[in-house]
Amino acid sequence: MCGISGFVGSSGRTSPDEFNAQLGAMMSALKHRGPDDEGAWLDGNGRIALGHRRLAVLDLSEKGSQPMISKSGRYVIAFNGEIYNHLSLRRTLERDGVSHPSWNGHSDTETLLAGIEVWGLEKALIKSVGMFALALWDRQERALYLARDRLGEKPLYYGSQKGIFFFASELKAIQANPVFEGRIDKNAIALQFRLGYIPSPYSIYQGIKKLPPGCFLEKKLAGDNQEENIISYWSIDEATRSGVYAPFSGGDAEAIQSLESVLREAVSQQMLSDVPLGAFLSGGVDSSTIVALMQAQSPKSIKTFSIGFEETSYNEAEHASEVAEHLGTDHDELYVSSKQALDVIPLLPLFFDEPFSDPSQIPTFLVSELARSRVTVALSGDGGDELFGGYNRYFGTARWWNFIKAIPYPLRHVAAEFLLAIHPSSISQLERGFATVLNRKCAKKNWDDKALKISKVLKSRDDLSLYRNLISHHLNPEHLLIAGSEPESFMPSPNDAHKIVEYMMLADAKSYLPDDVLTKLDRAAMAVSLETRVPFLDHRVVEFAAALPMNMKIRNGQGKWLLRQVLQKYVPPTLTDRPKMGFGVPIDSWLRGPLRDWAESLLNQTKIEGEGYLRAGPVRALWQDHLSGKRNLGQPLWNILMFQSWLDQQSRS
Repeated sequence: MCGISGFVGSSGRTSPDEFNAQLGAMMSALKHRGPDDEGAWLDGNGRIALGHRRLAVLDLSEKGSQPMISKSGRYVIAFNGEIYNHLSLRRTLERDGVSHPSWNGHSDTETLLAGIEVWGLEKALIKSVGMFALALWDRQERALYLARDRLGEKPLYYGSQKGIFFFASELKAIQANPVFEGRIDKNAIALQFRLGYIPSPYSIYQGIKKLPPGCFLEKKLAGDNQEENIISYWSIDEATRSGVYAPFSGGDAEAIQSLESVLREAVSQQMLSDVPLGAFLSGGVDSSTIVALMQAQSPKSIKTFSIGFEETSYNEAEHASEVAEHLGTDHDELYVSSKQALDVIPLLPLFFDEPFSDPSQIPTFLVSELARSRVTVALSGDGGDELFGGYNRYFGTARWWNFIKAIPYPLRHVAAEFLLAIHPSSISQLERGFATVLNRKCAKKNWDDKALKISKVLKSRDDLSLYRNLISHHLNPEHLLIAGSEPESFMPSPNDAHKIVEYMMLADAKSYLPDDVLTKLDRAAMAVSLETRVPFLDHRVVEFAAALPMNMKIRNGQGKWLLRQVLQKYVPPTLTDRPKMGFGVPIDSWLRGPLRDWAESLLNQTKIEGEGYLRAGPVRALWQDHLSGKRNLGQPLWNILMFQSWLDQQSRS
């Protein structure tokens, strides 16, 4: 894992020393992504700068250093990530005898460069299995190419300001260039308030974008036309469409065997490393499956890592320990106090560079920090929910919509507002009364959470808006903003071939997965210079999952049915079959307790009015409702607080 940065163009008055200094500042900002080495390549005449910070994982020698120049001298590359099948690509290049490559080292970057020379960039990307972001300069055609892996595991930002075209792994590198202008995109704030993240291609800054997954950008500098063209070399839309029209036709036994085989190969390739390697283990289905397949292919005990919390409802460490003992891994766990977790919060704006408000960013950083004390690479179980139907909304939405669609919308809307107006203590008393009359136990549910979810369901006009409402933290984020509104296109368009459940899974894989889950994983891990790998997102696994009929993913009201069958070959279901917990922290209670003063300082009315972005009245009303216990608004407030905290950090930097 590494960090890349660079730019094209400069003002005519920029001296060579200033040109070097600009690139140096950008590279320094990414030192955490690559603490082992740094390299720069500059073409003074063409005003091209490529920078690289290296975390050495394959070929630890200088032969793996970057930026790397191809054998012919035509291409220069700065590469971040891993090409897992690079050894087989080398054999293909050697067997074909097209270029007769004589290898300088054994890095995957050198393999990719040789493939680009023989096949061209697009075909080389299609042949590659991996996670990556790269910048490639073609000296012959005077063209710059930026590329990103199929599912968006590795980040890549780009944009133009004052005649300079920037690119980098993280925004902080672009910010480090003295030419950068940090004008905030107020529309992006609306997106972050709704979703908890800013989806691709948007960023918090005007003129700076995220390159979409599965794409490469072409910018030719020869001639007068210097437009940027974005080309897709792989599309999850196409993968899912192919799966719909050419579904898997085998039976259960064949599906179990096929999934185990494709997953086993993905895990095997991602275990390739010249440095210590381990895995995150929560004890759930996804991480347990990855660890089980790792341990089955390793002669030594795999190093596994988990963290626990004092709050029982958020603690998965006990389950992880049981799975680790059964599999025989070398397990390490850390029980984190609330103070340790709270100490991470001031660092979050530095890790993420733009407002990002998934509270599981806190435990993700802590488990990454724990893992980095013993390994340099860690495999993760992320992606299983999106591919195999793990989220509750996948098997609840259709049922909920079928139940409520016959009720006139105006009546449903009134009922939703009524639910939100009732104090949760009153609802709990009512529930206990019904439970007594029916001689049943009172369900241990947070009624304010349930009432909020039910109100979102009731306010939905159709099944697509039901999904949108369920993933929204604020149903009307513009109400909180002085200016700014959501782009109409932030939600993926539905495909006629998809029913609502298929659409939700596709939409999550296109937006929530790369822009929330993988962003969280990448930034939290790279903050401590830890490389993470995600075997479920091997595109061969993704394409296989897309072809599976829905009853192999969701069966008898339970998600990830097929994945569970594979896991049961290695781990008894008694160790993993339990309600989904997620990887979170008790933000709601922390905001009423140890985080109250911190939050109050960020939500101060005078402060908000002075900043000029938010409406103080609605924000303060949400805060007071939460403090009073009238409603649980922990997540919506966390979105606002992460923006405010980020804004504070920007003013100090």
